Amino acid sequence: MDVLEPGLRRVVVVVALLNLGYFGVEFAAALAIGSVSLFADSVDFLEDAAVNLLIVLALGWSAQGRARMGMALAGLLLVPGIATLWTAWDKVRMPVAPDALPLSAAGLGALAVNLTCAFMLARYRHHGGSLTRAAFLSARNDALANVAIVAAGCVTAFLWHSAWPDLVVGLAIAAMNADAAREVWQAARAEHRARP
Repeated sequence: MDVLEPGLRRVVVVVALLNLGYFGVEFAAALAIGSVSLFADSVDFLEDAAVNLLIVLALGWSAQGRARMGMALAGLLLVPGIATLWTAWDKVRMPVAPDALPLSAAGLGALAVNLTCAFMLARYRHHGGSLTRAAFLSARNDALANVAIVAAGCVTAFLWHSAWPDLVVGLAIAAMNADAAREVWQAARAEHRARP
């Protein structure tokens, strides 16, 4: 069994709780204003909470066991993308622009949460293999997505009152999650092959 950095388990628990808490905030906002990007991001917060809780469980496992869990988590990272595609289809059929101010405000709150999580996980991203890499990549990618959500709100408010800025950002979040899943899968497979 590998020796893991002290404090990693506590940090991952805090990150899981922050993600779970903001899932509720952003999901409520998404439903209230009909936003695809907030829906995608809220489902991603829920997925991140689940991933981090699974990481807490797997941290005491052997490197081989953690590699297997990393491969399973790669599949879990695809869930928000699938949910987003379903929501996006509904938005294409009824393209109503979300309220720009709540969209940007929720995006800024999500950015604060994700930057906090990414900062907390940054020092551990090379400890625990693909599991902590999954948590760090998820927080980092989510922060980038949150900047895009704020931008979509600004574009909707000041340049183009349309459902499309929100829809495009929501689909980009789905694509980013798919790429993160690919990276985690590759890291986990490499770990799995490297162990006897």
